[in-house]
Amino acid sequence: MPRMGSIVLPNYPHHVVQRGHNRQVVFAEPADFERYLNDLKELKDAFGVKVYAYCLMTNHVHLLLAPGESATGLGQLMKALAARATRYRNKLEGRSGTLWESRYKSSVVQPVYRAQSSPGYSQRLLDRCQSRPRSSNMVKGRMQKLSATRLLD
Repeated sequence: MPRMGSIVLPNYPHHVVQRGHNRQVVFAEPADFERYLNDLKELKDAFGVKVYAYCLMTNHVHLLLAPGESATGLGQLMKALAARATRYRNKLEGRSGTLWESRYKSSVVQPVYRAQSSPGYSQRLLDRCQSRPRSSNMVKGRMQKLSATRLLD
């Protein structure tokens, strides 16, 4: 039986999570984080996806992404990103096999226009990433407050 496709809405932000297989370490060194971010920067343009925020933990990633007009861009980006990270880690460690636990998970984040005193889901997600202790070896990016009228580019 084929798997159910995920719901992807063009031009809407999506909270994307991808975990390391068996919660294993995906990013062991600072260079690993940097390589992933460089790949993300390159591939987002190739697939027409906006990156609003990211939070890279040692064994998983949280991304706030919005596909452009083509809903397929999100899946293509995540597939290419996962493949690059897997090839890199496998070559580095002289191993083979998957790096990631199944396919990425994503959910549509409905933009909610609220007063500054009442943050929406997007802002709570960013605040949660910011509140993680630094000792968890994560890289946080673009954690500025989201505007009520427009997400960050």
